[in-house]
Amino acid sequence: MTTASERMAAAWTRAAIARGAVAAIDLDAYRSNIERCRELAPDSAMMAVVKADAYGHGLVQCGRAAREAGAEWLGVALLEEAIRLRDAGVDGRILAWLATPGADFAECLSRDIDLSISTLWALDEVTAAVRETGTPARIHLKADTGLSRSGANAEDWPALVEAARAAEGAGTITVVGLWSHFAAADEPGHLSVARQQLAFDEAVRHVEAAGITPEVVHMANSAAMIELPESHHNLVRVGIASYGLSPQVARVSAAELGLRPVMSLRARLASTKTIPAGTGASYGWDYMATSDTTVGLVPLGYADGLPRSAVNTGPVYSAGSTTHLAGRVCMDQIVVELADSSAQAGDEVVLFGAEGPSADEWAKACGTINYEIVSRIGPRVPRVYVGESS
Repeated sequence: MTTASERMAAAWTRAAIARGAVAAIDLDAYRSNIERCRELAPDSAMMAVVKADAYGHGLVQCGRAAREAGAEWLGVALLEEAIRLRDAGVDGRILAWLATPGADFAECLSRDIDLSISTLWALDEVTAAVRETGTPARIHLKADTGLSRSGANAEDWPALVEAARAAEGAGTITVVGLWSHFAAADEPGHLSVARQQLAFDEAVRHVEAAGITPEVVHMANSAAMIELPESHHNLVRVGIASYGLSPQVARVSAAELGLRPVMSLRARLASTKTIPAGTGASYGWDYMATSDTTVGLVPLGYADGLPRSAVNTGPVYSAGSTTHLAGRVCMDQIVVELADSSAQAGDEVVLFGAEGPSADEWAKACGTINYEIVSRIGPRVPRVYVGESS
């Protein structure tokens, strides 16, 4: 079995070398994380959430790997994400939950995609698509239990349920799921958690009293999977944990949860130089060398997704030790302070991943969350997949 270092070395394909940077995606780690999440919610089916290009890791590749690891469901936000999965040959159940009026629901129905319904307009448009295609729809009714995003609130829930029951009776749709989403499952004891659970329980009771029997009931995300077993119901939605990152960094690390980082952002130095004491680096001279210092140029910048707020703090692993950015993040490049004065162009540096700093460390340095660090890495950075099934 290859080591993590060997898998990462294999990520330097010809195209990655030409670009000077690569986001290496370890699908073995991803599958391992799915299996570990299964252990944390053993009595529930699993939905692997692969929205937003699988949090920057690759929609289709992670969708396939999730299936290989046994995830019964895939979850995406946008209808086009679900369509792309299906058109790539990814089988099994897929749920899409975010659309606006005029969305092409018919395309989803023709591809056997489940749809979330939160409003009467959406139900009307889906039933119109059913008449157009002749294909009944599978829908998940979503209740807003306190996040105040999508979902029907308590006042609108009865009317939505009644309309859905009527459509089901007419053979237009089948209500296969009920769901909601936590506002603060990553903050155990937050007053919203208990309130939302009670509100969701009431929403479920109302649906059952209306004579609707859903196939799946789901509310738990990664944080709730870890902290709130009573919220698991018969399906959990696993997002950030599947990518080897903790949803509760302040409480428990990914390693303590038995999770492995999936993305490793790596680059090769474009140049190195020694600058004398008193010399500034990057725009605005927010960095000033206090002694003769070796710096390196890395071909990644905020156009590639590095947070501009990482000035002087973004951690970088180089030659066996962790150093940091020197000055501001530019559009296409960063300057890095190098501990090794013998470093030269072509040497590898690691911004985050299984080796060196973590996405958590970058998030802390930038005042954000690990979700943002990985999901914002842009398309100019080639993804190379290691551990793909043949």
